[in-house]
Amino acid sequence: MRRKSTGRQATTSKPSAFQSPLFNFTTIAILGGVLILGIGIGIAFSSTTTLAPSNVASREFIDTKAPNPEICVQYGASAMVMDARLFVTLNPFNVYVAQPSMRPGCVIRQNNWALLEQRKLVTSDQVRDCKNRLNTFGFTGNLDSDKPDIRCIYQNEAAQNFFTAQPGAVGSPQETDRF
Repeated sequence: MRRKSTGRQATTSKPSAFQSPLFNFTTIAILGGVLILGIGIGIAFSSTTTLAPSNVASREFIDTKAPNPEICVQYGASAMVMDARLFVTLNPFNVYVAQPSMRPGCVIRQNNWALLEQRKLVTSDQVRDCKNRLNTFGFTGNLDSDKPDIRCIYQNEAAQNFFTAQPGAVGSPQETDRF
């Protein structure tokens, strides 16, 4: 006896890759969103958090560590002061550099020098000499202490900020560049 075939064959459906619960579009979209959110949170956390004194990551951090921060921000600009000693020998000719030390400091705008004169921290002769050389004053240490270190400093016009020289970078306004 032969069975009659009805022309229909039993079909078994195999799940396609798009129907698999591991790789459907919803899962991929959720994983992509979590990845982007994680990257964004990581960037925000690392650029605003200062966990150690060796991590100076923002202008605000430097402003708060400047000597007399309220005076410095109002009448000048906070700065990082680097002191280094150079030793030059002539026979044989060599240059040696001592380990530099970094500390917070402040640069005072020329139109605010009266603040230093009123506190009797600089003399009128020092002001005149510094003004004649088209320099300005910078200091480290607290102005209210016995011995703040105040010096007539020269603004190096040749110094460039290579971070703002990149294509697409926004530069600072010109009036804030000159002290």
